[in-house]
Amino acid sequence: MPDDLLSHLIGPSPYSSAWLWTAVMLALGVIVWYAVVFALTSRRRLRDIPVLGAARDELIRRRAVRAVRTIGSRYRAGELAPARAGAAMSGELRSFLHAATGMDAEYMQVDAMTVGTLAPAAPILFELTDVQFNHRSAVDVGALSAATEELIREWT
Repeated sequence: MPDDLLSHLIGPSPYSSAWLWTAVMLALGVIVWYAVVFALTSRRRLRDIPVLGAARDELIRRRAVRAVRTIGSRYRAGELAPARAGAAMSGELRSFLHAATGMDAEYMQVDAMTVGTLAPAAPILFELTDVQFNHRSAVDVGALSAATEELIREWT
């Protein structure tokens, strides 16, 4: 019997293990895709989902602290005037409060914040407003930066 006919009697060669891993990765990708779509389109807010909410809150907190620290450093280096530093810190604090509580802190008057959920932030916002609009203000912007960072870090 010739050798060339012997290849037709033996079964096919086994498939590569790369195909198995490709199928597993594609299946995991589809599962993750559906989980993300479900989480983003569910009626529950993202902060109400236990693990995702805690991770989201921590990321928001770290970003806000980093931004306020950068503003404070730029003020101490002399790059920002007190009014501009106060305005920037006020904007960051209000943005953080909006993201953390869902309330429209960016558009609220400071007097309206003294009652309710945003009450702990009202004294700092009063001082930031004073620094921003009163050129004769005696408030130390460096200390105010540290107080703002501490408020953001301890916000629950």
